[in-house]
Amino acid sequence: MASPLSNPADASELQRVFALQQAHQWDVKASGAAERKAKLARLKAAVESRADAIVAAVLADTRKPEGEIRVTEVLNVVGNIQLNIDSLEEWMRPTEVIPSKNPNDKAMIVPEARGVCLILGPWNFPLGLTLGPLAAAVAAGNCCMVKLTDLCPATARIAGEIIREVFEEREVALFEGDVGVAQALLELPFNHIFFTGSTRVGRIVMAAAAKHLATVTLELGGKSPVIIDEGADVEAIAAALAGAKQFNGGQACICPDYVFVREDQKARLVEGFRANVTANLYGEDGAIKKDSIAQIVNQGNFDRVKGLFDDAVAQGATVAVGGTLDEGDLTVHPTLLTDVTPQMKILQEEIFAPLLPVMTYDDLDQVIGYIEARDKPLALYVFSGNEANVQKVLDRTSSGGVTVNGVFSHYLENRLPFGGVNGSGMGSYHGYFGFKAFSHERAVYVHRQAA
Repeated sequence: MASPLSNPADASELQRVFALQQAHQWDVKASGAAERKAKLARLKAAVESRADAIVAAVLADTRKPEGEIRVTEVLNVVGNIQLNIDSLEEWMRPTEVIPSKNPNDKAMIVPEARGVCLILGPWNFPLGLTLGPLAAAVAAGNCCMVKLTDLCPATARIAGEIIREVFEEREVALFEGDVGVAQALLELPFNHIFFTGSTRVGRIVMAAAAKHLATVTLELGGKSPVIIDEGADVEAIAAALAGAKQFNGGQACICPDYVFVREDQKARLVEGFRANVTANLYGEDGAIKKDSIAQIVNQGNFDRVKGLFDDAVAQGATVAVGGTLDEGDLTVHPTLLTDVTPQMKILQEEIFAPLLPVMTYDDLDQVIGYIEARDKPLALYVFSGNEANVQKVLDRTSSGGVTVNGVFSHYLENRLPFGGVNGSGMGSYHGYFGFKAFSHERAVYVHRQAA
């Protein structure tokens, strides 16, 4: 297959570094906890020392609010690295198993590095969702080649500075460039590929991995539903949903994607959503404070979002809140749509923007049936004080994770695995589960020597 790169020399460079890492992987695999922790400590220090530069780079690429950038691209990264440092001895320790045939023998499960790994990062949290997996891969004793999205060139440059300062290229190397570089990387026989992005591209990554029987972790997305049960605190829920849709301009894989609410609760949901958006995003002159919400990442995605909005309105959806899509600076105002129906594109495609369609229901079984009939989502949100109803939803649906009476919490708890299922992903990470994603569980059995 011909190289997709515009510069064929770039393909030779990828192959050169890959060969270096293949040769060096055994030394890295044999490293102990102290050596790995030292590397992680250097990575943490490099991120901390560039905190302001990271904020400036991500701001230039995405126009996110600075507070969001500092939390997601600096503080969360540093905290995640520290968790790996603090826990590494425990995670690396073999698990002893008592042999069933001869208890005098010895058996154990030993976590070992997968080898040479590829990490492909997304554009919505370009540093956080790249260095997080990298910390796990380093903790597990792997070599890595890393590629950030070309949609965030400033962030990719500073990520490259960090990685070159901390690691030799025979252990970790970062590559900049367009999609052609990612395609060329996918042609190499990695042992494991970690990808965060869309389901469409996830299929491409999995197909490439299959050529070499590489294992994969696919962090994808999908349409994450919200169920508002009768008796729930609708005003508090409206504020939570408005905040979730304002966060990163709704461009998060676990963002609520559509809502089921009872007809007699709908008006309160609308008013609560409007009140929260007005209080947090608009000034006294009625204009949106554009430094308080991220823009849509590029023109192509803006056009896609506008197409979903226009299609819904053309088919009878009501714009209950918002409805302004400013193409001049790619800003979509938080928008609540009611009277939506399943045939509208906005209920068929992941939105990835601050648009929130709302449907009403009469019976919880109706909601469950709707969710059962569709692809398994990455996240599911249930607001209810009825434990039996919550359990019914858990029993009858499947999703990557669930938060009850809140949003994002199952993602934010690093002691829980985070990942999707089928169309929303494959495998999980965070904390110990990240170390596990980049490790092979090796069975070791030792016979007792005869006296």
